[in-house]
Amino acid sequence: MFKWFADLITYELLKLPKGAHLSESLNFFLYDIPKIYFLLIVVVFFVAIIRTFLPPERIRKMLSHKREFIGNILAAGLGIFTPFCTCSAIPLFIGMLESGVPLGVTMSFLVSSPTVNEVALILLWGLFGWQVALTYIVSGLTIAVVSGLFIGSLKMEKEVEAFVFQVKPVKADGHEKLTWKDRLEYAVEYVKEIFSQVWLYVMLGVGLGALIHGYVPVEFVTQYAGRGNPFAVLIAVVIGVPLYSNAAGTIPVVQALIGKGLQLGTTLAFMMAVTALSLPEFIILRKVLKPKLLLTFFGTVALGVIIIGYLFNYIF
Repeated sequence: MFKWFADLITYELLKLPKGAHLSESLNFFLYDIPKIYFLLIVVVFFVAIIRTFLPPERIRKMLSHKREFIGNILAAGLGIFTPFCTCSAIPLFIGMLESGVPLGVTMSFLVSSPTVNEVALILLWGLFGWQVALTYIVSGLTIAVVSGLFIGSLKMEKEVEAFVFQVKPVKADGHEKLTWKDRLEYAVEYVKEIFSQVWLYVMLGVGLGALIHGYVPVEFVTQYAGRGNPFAVLIAVVIGVPLYSNAAGTIPVVQALIGKGLQLGTTLAFMMAVTALSLPEFIILRKVLKPKLLLTFFGTVALGVIIIGYLFNYIF
């Protein structure tokens, strides 16, 4: 249906010639926009229903496990079902710290939340197949767990800004039982809220992907990050850091780059750099973390992204 719609407008109504730069870019844009928006709305709706069964206080109790590494795994998994970007994940991050959740565990959550999310997972599955989606989620969760374990072992709690521990804990009042009507109403409102936050990023991402797909020659991309360049993953990470988007917004760009011949590991490294290592995130986190911990956090995640990139380039 989406392909039919894109072809109808591009080649039938606008009469653009097939194979031209403009027509290829426009067709790519018109095909991906409705498809991604549709998947976005459906997935966010069902995730919102799941979230109604997991109130914040229950989440915090789940993460305070006797064996810390289990908490890291749970926190990384939780990050998949939480907000799309670091700025919206930080309040829950602070809440975990002031509730007594170990620093390393909260770091696993903070890495996983922007890096891996359910929307990107479904979109990757739909656009590239289950192998790429599985690669994405395994690599993201691995980075999140290992980063949290490493930072936790350094005992850097003193490098968190003091105000974080001065926030008054949220009182755990009894939770009212929600009816299915309540859950559905919440899901609808949540879809509206999330869609209003990300639709523009998705459109910009699709637009950039369309330009790459239609206008950027294969030689230009592969010259700097192609298969023959041993520094391809490093270059992809450096390019991704100044950018800012959520994981869903980077999918169209990743799709275009893979279509231009980039290896899977290189494109995943670019995607994770954009979502988990962006400069805006660095600025926001500085309000919560002191420079030493902030640099440790970014350095650890960057190293993990680079290792994952080269590993999957080798495997695939």
